[in-house]
Amino acid sequence: MKGFEQKSYLSLKAASYNVRINPFRRTEVSCQLQGIDSSMKWPVIAHEEVLAKRKPAEPVIHQPLHLSKRARRNRKSPTQRAAFQETNISPDNFIYPVFIHQGEVDIPIKTMPGRYMLGWRHGLIEEVAKARDVGVNSIMLYPKVPDTLKSPIGEEAFNDNGLVQRTVGLLKDRFPDLVIYTDVNFDEYSSSGHGGIIGEDGVILNDETIHQLRKQAVSQARAGADVVCTSEMLDGRVGAVRAALDAKGFHHVSIMSYSVKYTSSLYGRFRKVQLDKKTLRKLRAVETSTTKMDDFVFYQINPANSREALMEAREDEAEGADILMVKPALPSLDIIRLLKDQTLLPIGACQVSGEYSMIKAAGLLKMIDEEKVMMESLICLRRAGADLILTYFALQAATILCGEN
Repeated sequence: MKGFEQKSYLSLKAASYNVRINPFRRTEVSCQLQGIDSSMKWPVIAHEEVLAKRKPAEPVIHQPLHLSKRARRNRKSPTQRAAFQETNISPDNFIYPVFIHQGEVDIPIKTMPGRYMLGWRHGLIEEVAKARDVGVNSIMLYPKVPDTLKSPIGEEAFNDNGLVQRTVGLLKDRFPDLVIYTDVNFDEYSSSGHGGIIGEDGVILNDETIHQLRKQAVSQARAGADVVCTSEMLDGRVGAVRAALDAKGFHHVSIMSYSVKYTSSLYGRFRKVQLDKKTLRKLRAVETSTTKMDDFVFYQINPANSREALMEAREDEAEGADILMVKPALPSLDIIRLLKDQTLLPIGACQVSGEYSMIKAAGLLKMIDEEKVMMESLICLRRAGADLILTYFALQAATILCGEN
């Protein structure tokens, strides 16, 4: 090697120790996970005990490497590590999603520990006040609409006295500077639970659905929404919504487009859906009782595709989107970075319910340190390029950040 003296090191031997084979004490760890046979045991090395008894290693070389760069020098103290940290996160980066319903009682969501369907007048106000206390001033509203108000064409979505519209007005009266994001989405208002108007032959009608989404976005803007979010993967929705907003004088209202929405198993749903969520249409030729998933054409993006994601994002930007959202978040770090490198628009990441629940469940089972894994997941999204993170951890993470500061 360059820099070493020209002599052979082949004759050098490593320091020898009198070590028994398998000297480690075996300890048994009981299986605490439900569904795993409790008779299963596995050995765990008592690592600290071994290290305490181990003799200091003797050097095997007498001359250090002649390295011009040693990256570890910049990581040798907490102060230096903090000074050279490339990515930072703050409550300003969070959008806090909240579920609301027309009742007064907060209802726990069983699949999402710590999350509630909030009463729109009292529970919601208290939750938003808590978020603002720790610096989170952006929220996203997800309504639970009564089944009696749902219909095949979703007229309740653009009812100016609907749940979302009333909630936006209430929040703006109480917190005028609160940034409110609203979901321009058809499925919560559809009697089928699907993300579009469905034709007689099973086709999701793209243009007809967008006509309804235009009216929904205008109604939300009229109520006081700051950002409307086009979350349906329908062709031309961003341009249509932008034109509708501008025509009514809402030039100041932004559009956050769910430009990359993958067909993901991480989406938890809080309603029953009559048709499979992936379906665009059922092919008439195979519309039988034996139809399988392969017989459907998908309208959300295949998780295996990245060029298609970039194409969708570019189209949304050209149509007038102000923010591009990627969903789900952690499985899509590469896509977040791809969009960050390809556009000057802000990039959002939607950390979905499945991502939240996995971390919560593992934390409750003491399999991981919940807080550390939560914060790591969020900083990784920032490192990938996300400017905004829509996360159910917003309140918890912001509280930790406020404590650190």
